[in-house]
Order: sequence, then C-alpha cells, then structure tokens
Amino acid sequence: MRAELQRGARAVLFASTALAAACGHPPLPPVAAAAVAAPDDARVHPALWPDHPAAALDRDPALEARITALMAGMSLDEKIGQMIQGDISTITPEDLRAYPLGSVLAGGNSGPGGNDRAPPAQWLALADAFWRVSTEARPGHTPVPVMFGIDAIHGNNNLIGATLFPHNIGLGATRDPELVRRIGAATAREVAAVGLDWSFAPTLAVVRDDRWGRAYESYSEDPDLVRDYAAAIVEGLQGRYGSAGFMDATRTIASAKHYLGDGGTDGGIDQGDNRADEAELIRIDNAGYPPALAAGSLTVMASFSSWRGEKLAGSRDLLTTILKQRMGFAGIVVSDWNAHSQIPGCTKESCAAAFNAGIDMAMAADGWRGLYTNTLEQARHGEIPAARIDDAVRRILRVKLLAGLFDKGAPSRRPLAGHDDELGSPAHRALAREAARESLVLLKNNERLLPLRPQQRVLVAGDAADDVARQAGGWTLSWQGTGNTRADFPQATTILDGIRAAVHEAGGEVEYSADGRYATKPDVAIVVYGELPYAEFQGDLDTLEYQAGDKRDLALLRRLRDAGIPVVSVFLSGRPLWVNPEINASQAFVAAWLPGSEGAAIADLLFRDRQGRIAHDFRGRLPSSWPRSAAQTVLNRGDPGYDPLFSFGYGLRDADTASVPMLSEASGVPASALVNRSNYYARGRSTPPWQLRARDAGGAVDLQASQQTTPQGRLQVRSTDAGAQEDAKSLRWRGDGEAAVYVEGPPTDLRRQANGDMVLRLEYRVDAAPDAPVRLHLGCGESCGATLDATALFAQAPPGVWRTARIKLACFAAAGADLAKVERPFELSTAGRFALSFTELQLDSNPGDGFCP
Repeated sequence: MRAELQRGARAVLFASTALAAACGHPPLPPVAAAAVAAPDDARVHPALWPDHPAAALDRDPALEARITALMAGMSLDEKIGQMIQGDISTITPEDLRAYPLGSVLAGGNSGPGGNDRAPPAQWLALADAFWRVSTEARPGHTPVPVMFGIDAIHGNNNLIGATLFPHNIGLGATRDPELVRRIGAATAREVAAVGLDWSFAPTLAVVRDDRWGRAYESYSEDPDLVRDYAAAIVEGLQGRYGSAGFMDATRTIASAKHYLGDGGTDGGIDQGDNRADEAELIRIDNAGYPPALAAGSLTVMASFSSWRGEKLAGSRDLLTTILKQRMGFAGIVVSDWNAHSQIPGCTKESCAAAFNAGIDMAMAADGWRGLYTNTLEQARHGEIPAARIDDAVRRILRVKLLAGLFDKGAPSRRPLAGHDDELGSPAHRALAREAARESLVLLKNNERLLPLRPQQRVLVAGDAADDVARQAGGWTLSWQGTGNTRADFPQATTILDGIRAAVHEAGGEVEYSADGRYATKPDVAIVVYGELPYAEFQGDLDTLEYQAGDKRDLALLRRLRDAGIPVVSVFLSGRPLWVNPEINASQAFVAAWLPGSEGAAIADLLFRDRQGRIAHDFRGRLPSSWPRSAAQTVLNRGDPGYDPLFSFGYGLRDADTASVPMLSEASGVPASALVNRSNYYARGRSTPPWQLRARDAGGAVDLQASQQTTPQGRLQVRSTDAGAQEDAKSLRWRGDGEAAVYVEGPPTDLRRQANGDMVLRLEYRVDAAPDAPVRLHLGCGESCGATLDATALFAQAPPGVWRTARIKLACFAAAGADLAKVERPFELSTAGRFALSFTELQLDSNPGDGFCP
C-alpha cells in the first residue's frame, strides 16, 4: 500500500511540475524531504504530497528587503493588527487608529453603513476611508495599506447592477477553462471598479455528496475537471504570474479555498468532517491546489471543516507542514468567518492555536476587537512565538506588495475606480450570456421537441420564470440570496424575458402564468422551476429528492401533460437532484443550474431563429452524476458500483435521437423520511414544507431576508449568530401592539407524536425580558387551536444565556387543539416589549424534562 501511495504522489508531483512549466513559470528547485519532515506526532507524510508546486512568491530579494525594512519599523501591536480581519458591519475606519488591523471584509450581508444594497459610490468611499486611516502619517504608526476583501464568487455579486455569472457547477458543465479565465478577468474589473482588493475565490472543492449546501460552489465531482480550471480562474482574477499584467489595476487578489477537503465531508454536512485517508485527500481534495499555487494564488483560505476530526484552521500538519513547507506556499493563509472559534479550547475572541497552526490572518468577523487584545497578550507572553508572528506578517506584507497596494494609491485614484459602467457592462453581460448558454445540459429531448419553432403559441409557467433571484441563487446581494426583488437587478434578464424576445420577434405568442392556468390552449409549455436560493449549511439536505413533501411543481407539469400539451422543463438547481417524476412529466428536460443575471440565454437554446435555423446547440455536459434515486447521495465517477441515472459527462445535442424511457418514481427513501414534518427551523432557515413568518395588524411577511419587519413595524426580525453564521433569528417586539412570529405549512397529523410524549423543542435566548404576557399558540385551521401562557418561561430566563425549552405536544391537545390537522405548530406573540433569539425549533423525543407552561 505504501508503494502505491508513493506512486500516486509521484504522479501528482509530475502533473503539478508539468503544469507550472506549461504556465510559463520557472522550474522550482526541489527541497530535500528532510527539510519538511513531519514531526513524530504528525498524521501526514510529506513525501506523498506535491513537492513545491507554488509560484516563487518569495524569490525576489529586493521585495524581501523592503518587507524586512517595513517590519523593522513596526511595533508588536501593529504586527498583531496585520494578522486580524474584521467585518465592516462591526468595524469603522476610525477604529483602525486604535486597532491597526491589516484587513477588512464585507461579509455576505454586509454593506457600507449597514446597507448591503448600497450604490457603487458608497463602496468606493468606504474603501477610501479605510485606506486613508491605514496609510496616514501619525506618531508610532507604520503606514501599511489595509486590504479589503469581498465574496465575489460569481461576479462582484454584492453590488447592485453587477454582472452575475453562472455559479461554478454550471461553469463545470461548459468544460471550458478559457471561458472561466475570461470570467475571472471580468469579475476582477468589476471588483476594481469599486476600489476593493481581494476576492474570496475560487472555490476548488471537489463535491462528493450533493446534499452539501455548497455543492454549486464546486466545479465538479471530478478532481481532473477541478484541476483543469484552477489555474485558469486564478490567472483570470490576478493576471498571469510573472507578466506585466500580474496584479495590475484591473486585477484582484485571489483566494484558493477552502483548504482542504470541504467538498468531501461525511454525509455532505457543511463544516463537517472529511474521513478520507491521506491518499484520497491528496488525489481528490487537493487536486486543484497545486495548479492554483503554480499560477500564483496570493492567498489560500482554510476551511471550516475538519479532516479526520481535526479542524483545518487548527491543523499544523496541513497548513504548515504540507501547504507552506512541502508545497512551498509563501502567501497568506486566511481563516473563514470566525472559523478559529470552532477549534477546541478557542473562542472567537481568543485562539493562539490557530496562529500557531499556520493561520496568518484570522477572519474575526465580529470578534476582532477581543481577538486583537488577547492575541497581543499571547504574543507578549510567548504563547505565540515571535518567529511565527514575524512569518505571518512577512507573508501579509509580501502579498500587499505583490498586489501593488503600496503603489496603487487610494482606491478612488485607481484607473477603474468610479467606472460604474464596468458593473454590468455590455461586454461582461455578453460573456455571462455565453457562459449561461454553454452551461445548459439537455437531459431529455424525446421526439426531438427542442429546439422549438418560435412562431408557436407558447405558455410560460412556473414561479421561477420571471425571477432573477431564483436564477442567480445564493451569494447574490445577500448571503443566502434571499430578500431580493426585480428592482435589485436593473440590467438583468429573466428566462421569461428571453422567451418573449425570441417568440415575439418571430411572430409567435407568449402567455405567462406562474400557476400554469391559460386563457388559450398553447402549442407548447415551458415550465421554469427549481430550488429556492440558499448558501452554505443552510442548503444542506437530508436526501436528494426535489421538493420532498411539496409537489406543486410536479402537479403543474402533470396537469399540462395530461391536457395534451408538450412540456419543456427548465430546472434551476445548485446540484443534481432526484426528479424522476418531473422528468417523466416532461417531453424535454433542461438542467439550467443557476445561470445568473442573463436568463435570456436559455431562450437561445430553446428556440430556432425565425428562419428555422439552429443558432446555438446544447453543449453542456454533466459536471456531476445525476442520481437514479433520492438515496443515491454519494455518486461519483469511478466509485465502486457506480450506477447513476445520467453519468458524468452526459448531455444531449439537438441532433441526438436518444429517447429517455419512463423512469422509476420510487425515491428509494422510506416514506416516513420523505417529508420533514418534525424539523421546523434549523441552520438559519425554515425547513420545507414549513415557512417562517411574522405578522402584526398590517398583515404577514415571509421571513427570508436577513433583516425584515412586520408591515406596521411592531416586530423586527434579523438574522444573528448562535453557533454559526446567521444560524438564528433575533426578534424584537416594539411594544405598541400585538405581533407574532410563527411557522406555517400543510396540515399534519401529530396525534401519534403527542401520544408518544413528544415535545416541541425550542433553543432560545432571552435578550430582554417581556413586560407583557407572552402566548405560545398551536393552530389547526380556522377557529381551531390552543394557546398556552409562556410568560413565566421567558420572564424567568436569565438574559443572554442560550437555553432549551421542551413543551409537550400533549399540552396543546389538553388545551383543545385538534392535532390531526396542525398547520401552525408554533406561534409566539405578545403586545409588549420583548427581545428573543432562537436557533432551532423542532419536534423531539422527551428525555424526561418536557413540561406544560
């Protein structure tokens, strides 16, 4: 076995060396294995890993001398500041005078002045303000430009009007590294236009379980495909390392992430544990890193996840022994959002272990002030060695110098700054339309229904047909991609827009009806539907069944099919899902992934031109295998027993005559598990088919965005952190009239659960005690339900402490609720002042402490 591992390692090394040569980088001298020998207690074997594939970021003596001179003038306080990054929602430019942080970021829901919909000028002004304070001349201060990072992962997606490219899974379907390179370059220009320095991209995860909530951030399940893209996207963002265009004014710093193994966690659980052995970790999960480092990626982001039980942000083996020493990476290793707090013994305000393991810059989103203070004390007392601090600071300064931050001047003075026309420019939108078009995968085209003649009467149906937010997915303006409206996408086109343009130009007719009801029977129906936006752990699934327990889309497809209307399905998703019933109900089925802002691209392939010619053929091929059943969650090319419905690389062309037969509609998952009737709210979002809502006398709102209020403003709701980013809701009642938060869904029979002594479990924290009665209600339709007095429960809870309440279902039955038809399993209301946060709400077994309020 050891010989096989060594052979595999040599193959990886050969591939990475060849790539470096192909990219025009000078050959890197080998380092003796002894120089990076693992300590006796290490769990890695460096000789098995690629040997120094990184670009020679530290080979310029003049640059290193400049770094040495800068460091000579820096106090320990300033060095520690360089190692910490704060989020703009909690740090101001003025804070940098007392806390000389080296970097700031705008997280998924952050924006200038707390407005994540801020116009470009405000972003540029904020970047200027941070830069001015970081570089101003003042006593005891060494001017070092602050580095401003942002999650520009499918375009500069935090900015209104920016071009939104397809998410990575769609780009994987194009099989076109050069296209990816051009997208990186376009994204870099749109980031530079608002004066920002650093894009937290590319994601080089190799997704192995499509239940993972970040599956769409991965190019593919196939490590070879990820490897093929890695150098291209890095060079698109940064320019070609060693060339005159490297990190010029049109480029942005890249961040290869999430190192290492985030796509292979057990059960597809985000921030979970990758159980692969070392050989598999190298062969699969590490595939994209050697080419990304050879292309000169200036930063690497360490993963939230673990490898064999050890958090990556605390793994000296992988961060220092392998990444820095064996693979020769000389840039910045940055942690993910408060990821250091997940290391045993650490909090978000104290974690020497992360820095000692090899983290150079801690993304301390909201704990930066405490982390700075504690890290400074740990440095003074030798808990973090001076050599480790100097190494981290040298790396940070090296990246800032290579990126030109010392020479580019204020963000507002850079060549592209203030060029708002870069955002959503015609050239970038044309590129995004090309990418969306190339990403579409045709799974079924019986009787060669596609491409359609545009002169027909066309019905467009489905609730995603005219919705840019749905086609753009997560990481779009907001972290989860929720709370967006059409007004937030002034230059974008929906799928409906493209269909209307194609059909009307040719003299056909289009009728749009989200629910599929039509005035005149159409010649063909195009139904656009798919997943709601999500990001990270909030997108994790239990099975791969699409819309388990909520089959409205399927009912719509079947109704049109049964009326004798040919049906084309356009399916929006961030991953392959089990949709056999939907495929059966469609004559043609298109996997459109998450195409971004240029939804009109879909019509380019659905229709011939007005002369009957085919202008664009389907070219996309599956980047990940399509499941045969909802239980087929780990399904990857080369796995033992590989038996997908559609294999990796599958994709029909217009001329193909292959017909997809009727498919089995047995999901492969026990019926009792198909609908999550017991989990109402978890990981920061309600669980389908349940919906979290709030109401006051002015009406009700669906709670999807990170900040919302009820129509009359009586209840304010915002996302907050409990154990992870935005995994909880914070509720604040204003006290001027009744308002409620509640969960609602289809009627559910809970009589058996009540008889089994099950409880409604609520994980909560009282932030301000109630000054009026608080009511807990369970509803079962009009004039049916039961209300319990929960005032004492919350009034007696110590503020600021997370607690668990387990309320017996039987309590509601005893109070008169009909548990055979529960539609509202939870409602909490008051007319007074009250502040509460909660993070989980579900039915659970009773461990013995269930009670009736």
